[in-house]
Amino acid sequence: MIKTKDCEFRVLGIGEVMLRLSPVGKERISHSETFEKKAGGSELNVVSGISMLGMRTGIITKLPHNEIGKFAKRKIRYSGTSDDYIIYDESDTMRLGIYYYESGAYPRLPVVSYDRRSSSFTTLTKEELPADMYDNAAVFHTSGITLALDEGIRENVIAMMHRFHECGALISFDVNYRAALWDEATAKSCIESVLPIIDILFVSEETSRRMFGMTGTLEDIHREFSKKYPNLKIIASTKRKVISPQKHTFSSLVFDAAEGRHFEEAPYENIDVVDRIGSGDAYVAGALYGLLRFGDIESAAKYGDAMCALKNTVLGDMTVCDLTDIERIIKNHSSAGPKSEMIR
Repeated sequence: MIKTKDCEFRVLGIGEVMLRLSPVGKERISHSETFEKKAGGSELNVVSGISMLGMRTGIITKLPHNEIGKFAKRKIRYSGTSDDYIIYDESDTMRLGIYYYESGAYPRLPVVSYDRRSSSFTTLTKEELPADMYDNAAVFHTSGITLALDEGIRENVIAMMHRFHECGALISFDVNYRAALWDEATAKSCIESVLPIIDILFVSEETSRRMFGMTGTLEDIHREFSKKYPNLKIIASTKRKVISPQKHTFSSLVFDAAEGRHFEEAPYENIDVVDRIGSGDAYVAGALYGLLRFGDIESAAKYGDAMCALKNTVLGDMTVCDLTDIERIIKNHSSAGPKSEMIR
C-alpha cells in the first residue's frame, strides 16, 4: 500500500512542452507540404492524463511569451492541468522546441526529427519558481528526457527533486532513455545519482540490461534494483510487442518492493495503433493514478495498461479520455463473456 501526504496537487511534473508537426496521414516529412500542429511533452502527457481522470495536477515549465506559447498554454488548460507554475520567457531568443513526426507503415518505420536546442525551457532556473511549490505536491514526476536536455536544466531539476523529497513528496521517475539526447554512460551516471531519492521507478527491460547491466528475468531485474536502492517502493516496466506500426500487443510488470511481489495482467493484444507517440507516458499516467487512488500494484497495472492501449488509438501526444472511458476498457478487458461492438 503506497501512501502520500495531503496537499493541493496530487502530481506535479516538470518538463519541456513541445510543438509537434506531422504530415497529414501517412505522408513523408520530406515530401509533405502541410503539417498538423499539436502540443506534447513527456511530463505534460503524464500530468494531463492524470488530470483527465479527475485528480488535480500541474506542470512546471517555461514557455515563450508569443503566439506559439499561447497555443501550448491553451492545450495545457484544455486537459485541466494547472498552469500555476508556468514561467514565461520574454527574451529575444525565446522559442518553443519542435519535433517532426512521420507515421510509419510496414515496412517503413516511424521517424522523429528534433529541433529543440536552446528552447525557452532550457533556461528555466529553480529561482524563478515560488518556494511554497515544494509543499504543494504529493508526487513530483520527471523523466530522463528532461535531465538529458541541458546541463543547466539537469542541475536545476535534480535540485528540485531533492527539495520535493525533503518536503515529503514521493519522487516518480521515468528513465525514458533517448539516444538522440545523451549517451548511455552520461545517462547512467546521472540517473544513478538520483536513484537513492526515487520512490516510483519506470524503467524498460532493455534499458535495465544495456544501461544498468542487469541480468536474469525481468522479475530478477526489479528485485536487483530494489536490493541496490532500498528506497524504491514501486518499479514498473512496460512490455510491448510490435507486430507492425499498426499492430501492437501491450502489458506491464509492476513490483511492490515492500511486499516483494509482482503483478501482471493479461496483455492487450493486437491494438489498432493510430498514433503510438505518448503511449508510454499514458501508461505512467494510468499507473500513477491507480497507485494514488487505490494504493496497490494491481490497480497501477490495470489503469496503466488501459491508458496506454487507449492512447495508441487516438491522434496526438496527449491522452483524450475520461475515467468512464478507462474503466469501461478495464471492464471489457477483464470480462470473459460477450463484449459490445458499439457504445450506443
